[in-house]
Amino acid sequence: MGKNILCFSETGDGWKNLALDEWFLDHVSEGDLVLYFYVNSNAVIIGKNQNPWKECNFAAMEKDGVQLVRRVSGGGAVYHDEGNLNFSFIAGKGRYDLEKQMTLILEAVRGAGIPCEFSGRNDLLADGRKFSGNAFCVRKENRLHHGTLLISSDLSRLAGYLQVDPRKIRSKGISSVRSRVCNLSEFQSGLTVEKMKKILPAAFRKVYGDYEIFSPTEEEKREIARYEEKQASWEWRVGATPKFDFEIDERFSFGGVQVCFSLEKGKIAGVKVYSDANDEGIASEIEARLAGLPFSAESCGSALAASENENLRELAAFILTQNF
Repeated sequence: MGKNILCFSETGDGWKNLALDEWFLDHVSEGDLVLYFYVNSNAVIIGKNQNPWKECNFAAMEKDGVQLVRRVSGGGAVYHDEGNLNFSFIAGKGRYDLEKQMTLILEAVRGAGIPCEFSGRNDLLADGRKFSGNAFCVRKENRLHHGTLLISSDLSRLAGYLQVDPRKIRSKGISSVRSRVCNLSEFQSGLTVEKMKKILPAAFRKVYGDYEIFSPTEEEKREIARYEEKQASWEWRVGATPKFDFEIDERFSFGGVQVCFSLEKGKIAGVKVYSDANDEGIASEIEARLAGLPFSAESCGSALAASENENLRELAAFILTQNF
């Protein structure tokens, strides 16, 4: 059995916090498990494959000093403030155990005196309302599971920083979804992020046994700094607006997909995919399957239909009904 490692970030900087998250994913030793907690003071966090030009209201974010942060996992945009405690489990596939990880978080919340449960849809609930959403990333042999613990967050602020697609409102019912989200402080008056941070180590020890505190070496600090440079970079967070000749932009059962095609002599010279799907690998697979094909609904749809990913097959069925 490897080591159990506990880490609490001391910064509210989202770029630094997500940089360490990714560094752990690339560097966790086989057999070890890292439990990492951090708070992003004032940030909109977008999924790996989302198009910020389409999703975000940059003017409002700049006015309010809101940081734009891109995570390495899939899914949609979320707002983080000092009332939201984030957690990450990072481990090799031999130590990764989603049920055990969820049990630890439930143990901590129950330790704060709040009854709660796992919904079976990667959400944690108190009185039927969601206080934790989760996202995932696989990189080689390592696994990342991170999520939120809403304790006293301002749940109204996200909408002000997003350019919400009306189809998303129709398909998900934004107002009804918001009404089903809650802060844990609603159930335990006086609960704060700092108090929860004091409860969590005991839950870690109860579920996993003894642990050690992460203390980076000087070399590790230099490595982490390179990840911070990436997170803060314009290229990673925003990137250039793609030039494209044709666009597919549609919502599906698994989330929204925007496919931008650059065409040359009837073939797909370039393709860029954006999505808020939880499947963080979906964009790269679509891009790989479509690059270089003749530009037609039949060729694109057939290439995607050959995938074992049922989400790509759903996209393929839609494309095959189109006229291009």
